[in-house]
Amino acid sequence: MSRWNELTGGTSGQDYAARFEALVRSGTDVHGEARFCAALVPAGARVLDAGCGTGRVMIRLAELGYDCVGVDLDASMLAVAREQAPELPWFQADLTRFEPGLLGIVAEFDLVVAAGNVFPFLTAGTEAAAVERLTAALRPGGLLVAGFGLDEAHLPVPPGITLPEYDDCCAAAGLTLVDRFATWDADPYDGGGYAVSVHRRGAPFQPAPS
Repeated sequence: MSRWNELTGGTSGQDYAARFEALVRSGTDVHGEARFCAALVPAGARVLDAGCGTGRVMIRLAELGYDCVGVDLDASMLAVAREQAPELPWFQADLTRFEPGLLGIVAEFDLVVAAGNVFPFLTAGTEAAAVERLTAALRPGGLLVAGFGLDEAHLPVPPGITLPEYDDCCAAAGLTLVDRFATWDADPYDGGGYAVSVHRRGAPFQPAPS
């Protein structure tokens, strides 16, 4: 069982969505992840939202002109995503066993984003498998972007994977660290309890033909 399922029981979709709706009503900017990704790849690029949850990031990227696919294991979260954006492709799948072809998804994504503490919420010991599967879904030169907490102040569960461990998983999968930030607003990383990491698969990114 994943740490996410242990925490929520797989029934938190509506509550999770309501929390972000309240933030929006309060005037909080909730689109930092989408803005960060949009600065990395041009509009029209193919984006996989890995651990898409209720679809907040992917829906915004689709509004900005990106070709998006969302994948999550939590059916309650996906139910909210499908209700909010039924025209977008949402799939239920385990990231540690993710095979796009089995779901009828064309791989070769330009960018894979894993926001919302996806990696710390995985079942302990499966992080390397998830990185491998997500890397396999990238086109050569594509980017894996992951933001997650590293300490108790930034996680609702005990801290799991460390940055060195995550980088080792990425290196084993054929990824190279491009940059690392402290926030989705691209503040410099200074060793704090939250990090946004950008890794590249193989050669530098080349936009897909239009």
